[in-house]
Amino acid sequence: MAGAVKRIKLGSQGLEVSAQGLGCMGMSAFYGPPKPESDMIALIHHAIDSGITLLDTSDSYGPHTNEILLGKALKGGYRGRVELATKFGIRYEDGQYSYCGDPAYVRATCEASLKRLDVDCIDLYYQHRIDTKVPIEVTIGELKKLVEEGKIKYIGLSEASASTIRRAHAVHPITAVQLEWSLWSRDVEEEIVPTCRELGIGIVAYSPLGRGFLSSGPKLVESIAQDDSRHLLPRFQPENLEHNKKLFERVNELAVKKGCTRSQLALAWVHHQGDDVCPIPGTTKIENLNQNIKALSVKLTPEEIAELESIASADAVRGHRYGGVTPTYEDSETPPLSSWKPS
Repeated sequence: MAGAVKRIKLGSQGLEVSAQGLGCMGMSAFYGPPKPESDMIALIHHAIDSGITLLDTSDSYGPHTNEILLGKALKGGYRGRVELATKFGIRYEDGQYSYCGDPAYVRATCEASLKRLDVDCIDLYYQHRIDTKVPIEVTIGELKKLVEEGKIKYIGLSEASASTIRRAHAVHPITAVQLEWSLWSRDVEEEIVPTCRELGIGIVAYSPLGRGFLSSGPKLVESIAQDDSRHLLPRFQPENLEHNKKLFERVNELAVKKGCTRSQLALAWVHHQGDDVCPIPGTTKIENLNQNIKALSVKLTPEEIAELESIASADAVRGHRYGGVTPTYEDSETPPLSSWKPS
């Protein structure tokens, strides 16, 4: 299957990636217990051999264990075949999450990620969540130094507002913005996607399958582990699930008509949003990975896209994406640079 996945330019700074990436979070964290290391390394190798080369992790997945897993998987010649993306900015201490963009922290956490990944340089380094206490210019200023030192190649932001993206991009070009974008999360289309396109910033769509809901529907809740974080999210609560089921059923009808799986239809819709968009569906099963790759060859007509978008309108989904579990771009404004007093 090598070469089955086309390449796209992500942003305007020179980064080229597979048109579909692999989100690695669920291998180690948040979606039930960690999966067997040997199985996940085999899955990562299979993905790379199939042409999936953008691998997405974070220092908060595990925490830390997902980066260590990727470090092991990239031994034996695999490192040179991938674009490795990781993230910083979410701290987990004493059972509590906090968010940090302080320069000293940025530097220390980058060094720690390089060590865990066992690499000399990170291809794409995102601020995972925005620290609303530190002007974005200050955080990006430190990341710019890390680029100049060769420790990272490209800078990304995750869950950042349009104004935060603009301010960051004015300090150093932002290569990619990671955001949740799928048939059941379309709010980013209003301001954030147009801003990225205006500035020449690539878009990485996480949870393009609605955290599995667009694949499995409401029964997903019955099959996931008790410690799976999706149990905490508003959209998966019983009072919202019944309403959200209608979207799933309509997607299922269209997939049957199209002769593809629900996952392939949902992923194909994201792919049809433009050649500047790279979805990063996560999976822990080789069979699902193979099915996801086939989404790249599902061609949608303008009429089919219009039909999908009409059933995935703003009122089709009930419940916030996170409901306060973690901040989003809606909570990402930072103080003006003039207010910054370095500690």
